[in-house]
Amino acid sequence: MTAKYVGRRLAVIVVADVVGFSQLVGRDEDGTLHRLQHLRNDVVDPIIRARSGRIIKSLGDGLLAEFASVAEAVQAAMEIQSAIATRNAHQKPETWIEFRIGMHAGDVTVQADGDLLGETVNIAARLEALAEPGG
Repeated sequence: MTAKYVGRRLAVIVVADVVGFSQLVGRDEDGTLHRLQHLRNDVVDPIIRARSGRIIKSLGDGLLAEFASVAEAVQAAMEIQSAIATRNAHQKPETWIEFRIGMHAGDVTVQADGDLLGETVNIAARLEALAEPGG
């Protein structure tokens, strides 16, 4: 089965991933998954939507989102990291959920199902991997 491509467009791609997810799950799988789901529902997803972003897909412990505006993408990332830090301040450090976020702007290839591919997505993912926790 081959993917059908419907075109290209300019986009800001944001990739976010939980730092140390395997260790968190190894210590407390149910609690970690519960906290992550609440964090996504209460903080991450609403901020992305409020900043006119679109979540392309969830990647287990992370996500891929698209924005039309660099300023909105940066603001969303800053708000997400700030809100997570505030939530973590009330938790034990060994239970903290922290994200690394990477972003890049450029052309993307759009698949018929709405997924996005291309160098812009790959660069955003590489930048996420290089980011400091909370960065």
